[in-house]
Amino acid sequence: MNRPVPARALGFWMCLALVVGNMIGSGVFLLPASLAPYGWNALFGWIFTIGGALCLAHVLSRLSSALPRAGGPYGFVHAAFGPLPAFVMGLSYWISVWVANAAIAIAAVSALSIFAPGIAKISGLPALLAAGLLWAVTLINLRGARSAGWFQIVTTVLKLLPLVAVVVIALLIGGGVENAEIAPFRITEISPSAITATAALTLWAMLGFECAAVPQGKVDKPEVTIPRATMIGTLLVGLLYILVCSAVTLMLPATQVAQSNAPFADFIARYWGPTPALFVALFVAIAAIGALNGWVLMQGEVALSMARAGSFPRWFAKTDARDTPVRALVVSSALVSLLIYMNYDRSMANLFTFMALLSTASALVLYLLCALASLKLAHENVIPRSAGFAVIAGLGVIYSLWTFYGAGWEPSGLILILLGLGIPVYFLTRRWCEALAPA
Repeated sequence: MNRPVPARALGFWMCLALVVGNMIGSGVFLLPASLAPYGWNALFGWIFTIGGALCLAHVLSRLSSALPRAGGPYGFVHAAFGPLPAFVMGLSYWISVWVANAAIAIAAVSALSIFAPGIAKISGLPALLAAGLLWAVTLINLRGARSAGWFQIVTTVLKLLPLVAVVVIALLIGGGVENAEIAPFRITEISPSAITATAALTLWAMLGFECAAVPQGKVDKPEVTIPRATMIGTLLVGLLYILVCSAVTLMLPATQVAQSNAPFADFIARYWGPTPALFVALFVAIAAIGALNGWVLMQGEVALSMARAGSFPRWFAKTDARDTPVRALVVSSALVSLLIYMNYDRSMANLFTFMALLSTASALVLYLLCALASLKLAHENVIPRSAGFAVIAGLGVIYSLWTFYGAGWEPSGLILILLGLGIPVYFLTRRWCEALAPA
């Protein structure tokens, strides 16, 4: 049974808002605490990350332009390698989304902790509050995409305010402001291992540049709209991130940033005073909650799409009268809660860092397989090929593998275990679909 085409397709500005809105979430606000120990190495990590993200964004743009009806990354990988690799990619991306939601919920609680510093001192309380926030946002999504959409519009506007505040302070300090303190640059402290360690952390903040390609079937003129929105959104957010994160990391004492549960608020407090810092902390929390809302919506839609494609249990394809994937949302949020509680004994900064690395390692499966798929499809003349594109796609492959290494063995190994456990689900689903198919 064919589903009706949506009455309103996503145009360029909506796709650009989707890319930028999903990229600007919790990462940029809590990430300075994770990057502080690396000093100036983090700046070089950002440069490599933005370059790698642009290479991968170009790969997705080329695939979207050449295969406008493939159905997004799942369809690209399916066209190149078949159903099993496509399932692995889809499963890894679903894992990435709900793990990201764990990190985002923790970031929201971390930002709010400035109003109640005792939160961080009570074992297990941050995890409990993060799970409570997650389920509150899940309830909003269970009311339908329209409710989630209005909530997203409001939070997207508010999330830009703390970023603008940091940019203004950085520009003022560049012109010479009293009590300015910028970490000195020492070439002897720059090391390849430190830059590699920052690669996965900085990529966490860039996750989401693929979002315009995921709902490919709902995009107006996808062969034109998706490439433009993907490349422009990735470049704009990358430039903004490198400025604001570097400012917070390098213009505050490294020990203070590393131990902070709200580094942006601390930054504002140092240069503008405690009252503006409270407002910034509130807006940072709102930004994280808005990102959580958008990605909770995604975690349901990814599972729903895979179920409808026949590579995920049909049980997840069940929707209510508003076409809301209730089962997919509830199961995904339950997995997020379990992940949070399994790591409740970590500090908020350490817990955020672990979740960010785990989500990034999982998302890298999508990036790596799409880059490899583009090379294979170009070799087979399914998509236009050129020496320049081969170099860019090759760099995307190298960057993905390098970032896997930078994420470390714990998150990367855990993702491989989760994917291995998911393989039997694929074969069982295929067997059930074949058994239920009409003779």
